[in-house]
Amino acid sequence: MAGGKLSARQKMINLMYLVFIAMMAMNMSKEVLSAFGLMEAKFSASNTATTERNGKLLAELTTKGKENPAEFKVPAARAQQVKIATDKFYSYIETLKQDLLREGKYTADKESGKLDFEAMDKTDILDEAWFTGDRLTKKGQEVMANIEEYKKAINDILATDESYRGQADSFNALFSTEKVENKDGKKIDWLSYHFQGFPAIASYTKLTAMQNDVKVTESDMLSLFLGNIVSEATTLNNYQAIVLADKSAFFAGEKFQGRVVIGKYANVPPTSLKVQGQEIDLSKAIDSSGAATLDFNVGNVGQHEIEGEFTFIENNKELKIPISANYVVVPRPNSATISADKMNVVYRGVDNPMTISFAGVPDNKVQATGTGLSKAAGQGKYIMKAPTGKEVTISVTATLDDGKKVTDSKQFRIKDIPAPTGMISGQTGVVKLPKRNVEVGTVGAKLDDFVFDLPIETTSFKIKVPGQPTVNVAGTKMNSQARAAIGRARKGDNITIFDIKARITGNASYRLKNVSPVVVEVTN
Repeated sequence: MAGGKLSARQKMINLMYLVFIAMMAMNMSKEVLSAFGLMEAKFSASNTATTERNGKLLAELTTKGKENPAEFKVPAARAQQVKIATDKFYSYIETLKQDLLREGKYTADKESGKLDFEAMDKTDILDEAWFTGDRLTKKGQEVMANIEEYKKAINDILATDESYRGQADSFNALFSTEKVENKDGKKIDWLSYHFQGFPAIASYTKLTAMQNDVKVTESDMLSLFLGNIVSEATTLNNYQAIVLADKSAFFAGEKFQGRVVIGKYANVPPTSLKVQGQEIDLSKAIDSSGAATLDFNVGNVGQHEIEGEFTFIENNKELKIPISANYVVVPRPNSATISADKMNVVYRGVDNPMTISFAGVPDNKVQATGTGLSKAAGQGKYIMKAPTGKEVTISVTATLDDGKKVTDSKQFRIKDIPAPTGMISGQTGVVKLPKRNVEVGTVGAKLDDFVFDLPIETTSFKIKVPGQPTVNVAGTKMNSQARAAIGRARKGDNITIFDIKARITGNASYRLKNVSPVVVEVTN
């Protein structure tokens, strides 16, 4: 565990855990407690040396930033941010160590300045201060909050440049606060795993070791800013295969065309993103993996291009990556295709509206033909004026993106407008009315349950009163001769209104079928 090709620092950490295990087995002997104290002293000495070295690195960066601002001004500023975050967290850890000494009443020897490590065997100091049952106290929550605040500060700095990715991965692994699996296979909170139930000297040493992690992180980042660390290995294990289709929609039977490339997602956010000439709000568009979410109107049916530009900062310089892709817009499905096999009908004498389209093909590349068919306003809109005969065929030709043409056709039956129904005063068939109502009533015609709401006007009709000669009437109202005949009718007589002549308003050329008669039974 302490051997192999490990750094001296890692060997020291591993040795610390081995000593702790040995300490438990030896029932915390005084010698083991002293061994922890010796490791704490080594970490403390290392922290002092690293602090001194970091000061020199920072001074060098500051000087380079003044001498060569184009290359080092930005790294020098980032180094100052790292120092601020480091000093703040390092000092906070120091307060935790002082709290531990104060609560345990541990004091250093006046002559040597060293703590009495063998006396630091209490396990309840941090247990009472940081933990309560299975939860953290306010102090324990404060400890975790300070760790997360430090991590965020460092990660925000590392997120400013794609070349820092490797350091960011190492940092997050070093300061991971995920739950840890104990010897029983149970996952417990990070703070409990590392500090609950430990003797004071062990916790004190761990806090000093954490300070060492903070100082080493500062050192690595300063070296990174000076260009002395390779940020990320070039192993292909960090990449994945990405399929780039030539277009985002294909027709059945077409060949798939595209490319497969090796790439990876950037977890460093860009400084700007433009798509279709519009600036994108990065706070809403970039997810945790570095992928950008696009949200824009797709436009009309057909093929469209996507153009844009990512801008990243790499090695303190702007790196622009163009965005180029295409997509195909097909008509939005808004209804099911349901058809009765024998109900494909158009009616003679009216304008039959039709919608004709070819799935996935824009309207300007669709051509429909048929006797009596003409284009109307709107995408896919046509008017069919049914010709003579019993059937008409509509053919449709579509031109695909590759220039190929596909055709389809459908046959429709032609039917005449059904015979209208005669009416008087809005009533049809056999009705009962007083003579006076018949005299002043209006005679008309209507199409019952017809698919078109056609305006029908009546031009003439005939009326027959029992015992009276038939009277011819022009228009829709009874003339004087018809009123005189109606006046002679008796109660119970059936007055017949027949041979009603009607026509479609605005289309006098079409002859409607004979209008059905109306029979009125006189009620007085």
